[in-house]
Amino acid sequence: MKAMLGALLLVLALGRGAPALAAIEPREFPTPEQDALYHELIDELRCLVCQNQNLAESNAPLARDLRDEIAEMVRAGKGREEVVGFLVARYGDFVLYRPPLRRDTWLLWAGPFLLVGAGLVALAVVLRRRQAASPTAAAPDPEALARARALLRGDRAGGGGDRAP
Repeated sequence: MKAMLGALLLVLALGRGAPALAAIEPREFPTPEQDALYHELIDELRCLVCQNQNLAESNAPLARDLRDEIAEMVRAGKGREEVVGFLVARYGDFVLYRPPLRRDTWLLWAGPFLLVGAGLVALAVVLRRRQAASPTAAAPDPEALARARALLRGDRAGGGGDRAP
């Protein structure tokens, strides 16, 4: 029984790693520089289907096609700027994980800071409203304070006369 359970766990573990192995596509390049450029590009460019995976991680058909196209461009001697320029012209700045700072992309860069600022303003407003809504502690009644002190001292004269000894 233990052997069957162990074999089942082994099969499940090996099956779990199969999708990761499917993304490995060995490619050969004439020079180590071209190989490095290819891997740099597929690590930096976004899969347009998956949206939060780079081309190297994605198994989507479009990502495979883009990896093939990038490999061909690199083998043809195209440089980094030419490959990225081609993909941006074809798919827009969305293909880049780090789009350039321009008038049409400023919101992508400023958005996180604007959201944090809005959250801090909302927190300040909530805290002020909560503080204004809570009753302020009024000064204690001197007579009640004297009774409380007497009770703490164990004095019966402080108003606690109905207590049993």
